[in-house]
Amino acid sequence: MKVSVLQENLAHGLNIVSRAVSPRSTLPVLSNVLVATDEGRLRLSATNLELGITCWIGAKIEEEGSTTVPARTFTELVGTLSDQQVEMALSVRTQTLNIRSGSSNTDLKCIDSQEFPPMPSPDSGDGLAINVTDLKEMIQQVTFAASTDEARPILTGVLVTVNGELLTMASADGFRLSVRKASLSSPTSRPVLAVVPARALSELARIISDGDQVVDMILPPERGQVIFQMKDIQLVSQLIEGSFPDYEQIIPRSKETRSVLSTSAFLKACKQAEIFAREGSHIARINITPGGELKPGSIVIAGQSEETGSSQTEIDASIDGTPLLIAFNVRFLREVLEVIKTPEIALETTVDTAPGIIRPVGDENFLHVIMPMHLGS
Repeated sequence: MKVSVLQENLAHGLNIVSRAVSPRSTLPVLSNVLVATDEGRLRLSATNLELGITCWIGAKIEEEGSTTVPARTFTELVGTLSDQQVEMALSVRTQTLNIRSGSSNTDLKCIDSQEFPPMPSPDSGDGLAINVTDLKEMIQQVTFAASTDEARPILTGVLVTVNGELLTMASADGFRLSVRKASLSSPTSRPVLAVVPARALSELARIISDGDQVVDMILPPERGQVIFQMKDIQLVSQLIEGSFPDYEQIIPRSKETRSVLSTSAFLKACKQAEIFAREGSHIARINITPGGELKPGSIVIAGQSEETGSSQTEIDASIDGTPLLIAFNVRFLREVLEVIKTPEIALETTVDTAPGIIRPVGDENFLHVIMPMHLGS
């Protein structure tokens, strides 16, 4: 293998794929990045056997070939090279990659590419085309609510379903639920039901290029994998096996009170309450008071700690229903408010022991269910 590539392009490609490198593996090759020529371009691939990322970058190919290079060493080295051409030449016999750039001349010990796990080569014609803007926002609005507890692996994933033109993503950790819907430009002929690791979707959102208009989601039959294909990037992830809980049963069907208030004001109040609530159990007390003819309704958000003190903020709100004092995990409140784009949100409640629903006002595609906390004395 003998190739020439711009330092900037090589550094960018390594930054994309390196997040899939296995930091602790019994297989040394999984700590490496596959570097291979591929139809006039240079292909970089990394995998930890659960998540794999491939990136293609422009290069001048003089001799075809492939090898695997220690990921950390290679990435750090390329980051120190001058912003110009990088010449790479592989000695197949010794599996040594010579890297030249400017006055720099480096030899890296590599592992034969034959030992690297094969990456899938899907037919993108079999995929579902998803708008990039919709996909990034969907991922942002559901992954934060997925569980990080490996004791229940199914809840560390995001349920992805497609029926006709409707794409739905849902995540839950036992204390909250996020559901986000979007319409596809063209309907699918067969329903889709898959649980994708939240981490894989977060990585996908990170690497999606602004130049991409759509992402093809491909589910190869009988493989237990999902592949997200873009122009120059491919991400493949193992699916999580098991049955995702029937989240529709968690969503309250009725409400006693609907409060509409400013998203930014609510978020700011939650951040202030969290300063004190995080010292204890993250409890924020939400006191909902409907207004009268002369006085607008209000919501008071309060957090307190025996060690550091207390804080409370009053926000004007349009409230339809009965008064209520309810408590929520303030971190959960903050995290959902941070992913809502509309100026106002609606908080729907019934009693202090029942879940609340947060919805963006004017956007029917997203809802978030949050379980209440015990108010105590």
